[in-house]
Amino acid sequence: MTATSTRTNQLRPVQFSRLPKRGVLLGLSLAQLVTLAIGLIAFTTAVYMGGGILFGVTSPIWATSLVFSFVPVGGRKIIEWVPIALHWGWRSIGGQLRFRVDVVRPRPAGTLALPGDAAALREWVDPETGAAMIQDPHAQTLTAVVSITHPAFVLLDSGEQERRVAGWGRVLATVCRSGRIARVQVSERTVPSSGSGLAEWWARHGIDDNTWPAVTYKELIERAGPAGERHATTISLALDLRAAARQIRAAGGGMKGAASVLRQEMTTFATALRAADLTPTEWLTPGEVAVTLRSAYDPAAAPALERHGEIGRSLATAGPVAVTESWDRLRTDSGHHAVLWISEWPRSQVFPGFLSPLLLTSGIQRTFTLICTPVRADVAARDIRRKKVGLLSDAAQRAKIGQIEDAARTAEYNDVIQQESDLTAGHGVLRYTGLVAVSAPSADELDAAVAAVEQAAVQAACETRRLVGQQAQSFAAAALPLCRTI
Repeated sequence: MTATSTRTNQLRPVQFSRLPKRGVLLGLSLAQLVTLAIGLIAFTTAVYMGGGILFGVTSPIWATSLVFSFVPVGGRKIIEWVPIALHWGWRSIGGQLRFRVDVVRPRPAGTLALPGDAAALREWVDPETGAAMIQDPHAQTLTAVVSITHPAFVLLDSGEQERRVAGWGRVLATVCRSGRIARVQVSERTVPSSGSGLAEWWARHGIDDNTWPAVTYKELIERAGPAGERHATTISLALDLRAAARQIRAAGGGMKGAASVLRQEMTTFATALRAADLTPTEWLTPGEVAVTLRSAYDPAAAPALERHGEIGRSLATAGPVAVTESWDRLRTDSGHHAVLWISEWPRSQVFPGFLSPLLLTSGIQRTFTLICTPVRADVAARDIRRKKVGLLSDAAQRAKIGQIEDAARTAEYNDVIQQESDLTAGHGVLRYTGLVAVSAPSADELDAAVAAVEQAAVQAACETRRLVGQQAQSFAAAALPLCRTI
C-alpha cells in the first residue's frame, strides 16, 4: 500500500512534440520548390539551346535559386526571409514604423489607444459582471481577462505538483470540448513592485508609536518596497464569434448575444480553474485593463499607476504616446523591448516545472506568454492523417532514391502516432506558442537582459529565436493579454 501510494505521488515526466519540418516534397517547402523550378527551367533551357554562352548568361538565375533554396541565414532558408523583408520594406515606405499619438484629435469612442492593427480593437463592458470584453473585428474574437493567484509551483511536493498538473489538464480539456473558444492565453509578468503590499501590511500589523525602531522599520519599508518586483499571472479567454454564431443568435444576436455566450464560457472556465486549485479573482474591469496595457508600453509608470488607484484607468490613455520600431527591437515611452519566440520545446522528457529557470529569473522585466489554440477533434484527426500520409510518402520517396532515413524524421513520425493515440483516448489537441517579451530602460540593458533570458531558456531545455521585422505585432501578442497572434 505504501509502495502504491509512493508510485501514485511520483511526478511523471512529460514530452512535447517536435516542431514539424516536413515539406511538400522531400522535405522542401513550396517556396523552395518554386525557386528550384525557376532555376531548373533556366538551366535546362540553356542546355537545350546549345549551352556555351547561354549557360553563362543564365548562371545568375540558377545559381541564385540554389542559394535561396538551400543556404540558411538565422535558422531559415533565404527564400523564407523574402516575405518578411518585403513586408518590412512596405511598412518602411508607408511610414508605419513610427507611431505618435495625436493629442488634439480625440479617438473614436470605445476603441483602444493602441498602435498598428490593434487600433481597431473595441472595448465593451458587460453590465452583469462589470468585466471588460475586447472585440477584435479582424480576427472575429471577443476576449475577457482574469487574474490568477496561486502558490509557487516549485515549492510544492511532488504529489501536490502532480495533482495540480492533472487539474490544469482538465482545464484545457474543458476548453477543447467547448468548440467555441478561439484561444487561451496565459501571461506571467514580472512587474516593478509599488511597495503597496508592504505598506498595507505595515498599516495593519505595525505599531507606529514614533519610537526609533518603528521609524527605522517604516523608512525601510518605504525604500525597499518600490525596489522589489512581483509576478502577476493572467489568463485570457477568447470567444470565436464565427464558431459561436448560432448560440449568439439564440442569445439575442449582436454584441449583446456575444457577451451572453462569452459570459457562459467565463463561468465554466472559472469553475474549472477553481477545481484545479487556481484562484481566479474578478474578471478585469476596463480600468484594470487600461492599467495593464499602459504598464506594458510604459514600464516606468507601472508602480505609480498601481500605487494610485484612480490614475491611468481611462481608455483614452491606455496606450503608448510614442512607438518606434526597428528591425529587432521596439522603443516605447519609457522602455526598450525585444520579443523571443520559443522555437523548440524540450525534445526529451522533462518534469512539469522545467520552465522554472525562465520564469524565476530575477532582476529582468519580462512577460512570458503561452498561447494555447484548441483544435476541433475532426480537424485534428484530418491533420494527423495528412501528416501520416505525408511522412510515409516522403519516406517511400527517400527509400526509392537511396536516401537514408534519419532519426529526426522517425521521431516526428512517432510524435504523430502519439497524438493519434491521445486523440483516440479522448484527449484534446492544442497548439502551443511561447513568446517572451523582454523590457529594459536602455538599449544596452536590453541586450544584456535578452542574453540572460536566452541562457535561462537553455537551462530550461528550450530553444529561442529573436523575432525580427515584426517587433510591434509580436510585442502586442507577447506583452498584452488580448489573445492576439502573430
